[in-house]
Amino acid sequence: MPEKTIRVIQPTASWQNAEDTAAPAKRRVAAYARVSTDEDEQLNSYENQINYYTRYIQSRPEWEFVGLYSDEGISGLNTKKRDGFRQMVEDALNGKIDLILTKSISRFARNTVDSLVTIRQLKDKGVEVYFEKENIYTLDSKGELLITIMSSIAQEESRSISENITWAKRKNMERGKVSMPYGQFLGYEKGEDGKPQIVEKEAAVVRRIYNLYLDGKSVREIARILTAGKVPTPSGKNCNWSVSTIMSILRNEKYKGDALLQKVYTADFLNKKVVKNTNVLPQYYVENSHPAIIDGETFELVQAELAKRGGGSRGRRAKSVFDRKVICGDCGHFYGQKLWYSDSKERVYVWRCTHKYDTEPNCQTPVVRERDLQAAFLVTFNHLLRAREGYIAELEREVETAQPARAGEIRRYLKFLKTQPEIVRTFSESAFIALVDKITVQADGHMAVRYKDGSEVSVSECREWRGGNDSGETF
Repeated sequence: MPEKTIRVIQPTASWQNAEDTAAPAKRRVAAYARVSTDEDEQLNSYENQINYYTRYIQSRPEWEFVGLYSDEGISGLNTKKRDGFRQMVEDALNGKIDLILTKSISRFARNTVDSLVTIRQLKDKGVEVYFEKENIYTLDSKGELLITIMSSIAQEESRSISENITWAKRKNMERGKVSMPYGQFLGYEKGEDGKPQIVEKEAAVVRRIYNLYLDGKSVREIARILTAGKVPTPSGKNCNWSVSTIMSILRNEKYKGDALLQKVYTADFLNKKVVKNTNVLPQYYVENSHPAIIDGETFELVQAELAKRGGGSRGRRAKSVFDRKVICGDCGHFYGQKLWYSDSKERVYVWRCTHKYDTEPNCQTPVVRERDLQAAFLVTFNHLLRAREGYIAELEREVETAQPARAGEIRRYLKFLKTQPEIVRTFSESAFIALVDKITVQADGHMAVRYKDGSEVSVSECREWRGGNDSGETF
């Protein structure tokens, strides 16, 4: 077998090719700046970063300044809400950037996974990232190992900072210190002493919402009124009011000067997931923590009214104003709404005892048309109006000795009673909600309307129902 030999083939071209000898193209360079809060000192840092990198890149003749991408007041724990960062990465992947400068790995991302995934995406496209503080270039052979280590350290540092901040916040809660999201909260601003102070123009809107609700308006009606009036929402960005926004204002104890602290908490520091505190962590109720926009009496009246109307946590309203208002005289259960169709296919709403066929013998109370319930309110209310002076005098005496919640309800009733015309000719949902406690239907079909002041008027007592009809309606 011949002896093995090795022959070296020398290159014939110079190691410097045409591209190497030509004048090198300028590197397209961008910078990324971020601050995680909107506090004054952080904003100063943000401005400093912008000014520094703009001057630094433009001073290098071998670099072409592409632009500066930034995110202000946004956490670096993930990239989902960092619009500036996402736009920069997109531009880099599309071949618009060769080199990205940033202050440190923690400015780039405090999440190890996000940091490595983004860097590898950029690396595949030949885009380099330089971390000034750590002096690391991502295209360097040792870069990824160092970045992995430093990103992990940054993530752990972020976790520690988050825990310290959370601990400090909870200690403040224990001491009864109240903080408000002023940018999304109607009626208050941060005062010079750091405490909440009332913004009267906004407070007037809050009081209007409470008054409209106690006057019988539904949450949806209030939202429509404010939207039509072009009243700015709590964010101030538009005038499109939603049911949920109205409901949150009606339910928020801060408007009566109290504060329930730790309603929610951050479950995961990485994704900043905020969840409702359902007996997981202690809560702290601080009374008289700040100036009140709504007096306690009015606030409690609204809460009672929300419960009466069936206002759920999502702001749902009842199907009808008569829901949970009409009582069966036989068994005491509520009437429920049904939809009937006549021979002409006309939609007719009727009400019937929900337990009519649950017992033996069956309830003898009849099915009642919705228009008859409306008529019952009209004739009994007009009956009261003819004798309103006596009712008003009696209620004014009662309000002097009544409990606060009851006194507030009587005052609302009096206000409504005093402002009505001599004869009410059309059914008003808001008037019904504001005035009526319940309607009882007897087996013989007679109805009695009980009002919130405690008075009860039988429909059969009213001459309109018997045919006199000075209300202008035909029953």
